[in-house]
Amino acid sequence: MNWSGQNGEGIMRSRTLLILLLSICLLAPVVANPNGPPWINPINGGLTVETGCTCHGDGVPSNDVVVSISGVPRAYALGESYEFTINLQHASYDNGGFLLSDYGSGTFTAGEGTQIVTDTDGSEPGAVSQTAPSNDWVVIWTAPSTDVGDVSFSLAGNAVDGMNGANEGDNWNLLSFFISSPDTMTNDDEENLALRTISVGDFESLFVAEEDPEALEAKRQAEIADDFFTNGNLFYWTTLSIILVGAIVQGEFYERRFGGGPKHLDMRLAVPQGIRRGLLTLAVLLAFGWAVDDGQPWGYALVLGMLTLWGMFGVYRTIVQARADPEHQDLV
Repeated sequence: MNWSGQNGEGIMRSRTLLILLLSICLLAPVVANPNGPPWINPINGGLTVETGCTCHGDGVPSNDVVVSISGVPRAYALGESYEFTINLQHASYDNGGFLLSDYGSGTFTAGEGTQIVTDTDGSEPGAVSQTAPSNDWVVIWTAPSTDVGDVSFSLAGNAVDGMNGANEGDNWNLLSFFISSPDTMTNDDEENLALRTISVGDFESLFVAEEDPEALEAKRQAEIADDFFTNGNLFYWTTLSIILVGAIVQGEFYERRFGGGPKHLDMRLAVPQGIRRGLLTLAVLLAFGWAVDDGQPWGYALVLGMLTLWGMFGVYRTIVQARADPEHQDLV
């Protein structure tokens, strides 16, 4: 029997199994960490909060995700607590994770959906992260009880595509900032402090997401309907105005041809009537000129133009009636 051959095969199988186990152990930290990123980056050995979530995306930070933190004071007060809100914005992704550290200068208090980060030896290096993919995390930070100078912070934010793993579709970014030592700067009031936001990333990238074809079609149909409504109104009211003018001209023609012309109006009535109509016509004419010159909607200009024509016609009728021959009627 060839014991050496069997032993050789057994050794090879053992080596293969050992390599597989080692590979799994090495790859385990590299896959996504939905329950919060590790303090030490398993790929490069650096701090994750400084080197980033290199197992996500292409391994480099991306400005496609905007990482923001609000509620940050300009200078801290000794032992004072501040409420930070951490937010991720991405054109396509709503959720993700974060890691925030002050390098042990102050004290973090985890809120809903957040946790205190521990190092591999179980110590707490002064950092907080998410417990599950989410967004808009609220974290309480308590300033040191003694003046330690400016406090530096590092924030890593990772917007994920929800594919349950670290992949090229994820985008992460890094933000560094500091809070000045006490009494070195004037802080904002409570309302403005809550609004004060520090961020990194390209906000324009948030608006370049591919639009839904159905939304584009709905927008196109709405534009067509609006154009149809606008032009329909324009043609309708313009046509109606032309018909009214034509009816007045036709009525004037028939009155002269078959009715003997306008009835006589005594001068004592014609003069004040002509003055009133003339002044009103002048006022409407000025309003019409203003509407055209100022670029007012066509509806305003059309109404004022029609009123101007009507006023002119009224002045014309007053003059014609005043000049008409009086008709004496025999009342007996």
